Amino acid sequence: MQWANLNEQTVYENRWFRVNLADVVVPGGRRLDHYLIRLRPVAAATVVNEADEVLLLWRHRFITDSWGWEFAAGVVEDGEDVEAAAAREMEEETGWRPGPLHPLLTVEPSNGLTDARHHLYWSEEAGWTGPPGDAFESSRREWIPLELVPDMIARGEVPAAGMAAGLMMLHHLRLG
Repeated sequence: MQWANLNEQTVYENRWFRVNLADVVVPGGRRLDHYLIRLRPVAAATVVNEADEVLLLWRHRFITDSWGWEFAAGVVEDGEDVEAAAAREMEEETGWRPGPLHPLLTVEPSNGLTDARHHLYWSEEAGWTGPPGDAFESSRREWIPLELVPDMIARGEVPAAGMAAGLMMLHHLRLG
């Protein structure tokens, strides 16, 4: 039941993504055109302190016109290590430099349309370096008790699927 991608042509491209048109053969031999979006990987990070509070950003996403809690996150620059990108993004967006990062999970948020992979990390320690350089990324940054996470997700306060998955994994690891 595997689909075969025979060929792809780029329809549009910029620094952030490519829109391609693929010539695909589906099981049974039928061919069809399938649009897909090729994206750079995303790296995200947070820290959980000794009180089992997680550092999150409250931000607005204009595309879906939604507000929600998220990890600090951004694209991995060309030639950059994914873990280093996660640490960089956390410091730029929160003002906290994480200690050693641990892989939390990798998700494919929309694998029927994009090849996006979001790599989430967490740390058990962080040091304050000063106000975030990218403060425009969020309205506020707060330490949220992990015990509140399931109810926050149920209320729709964490609309991004990858962030919800990461928070539930942290909840399980620390409080499980």
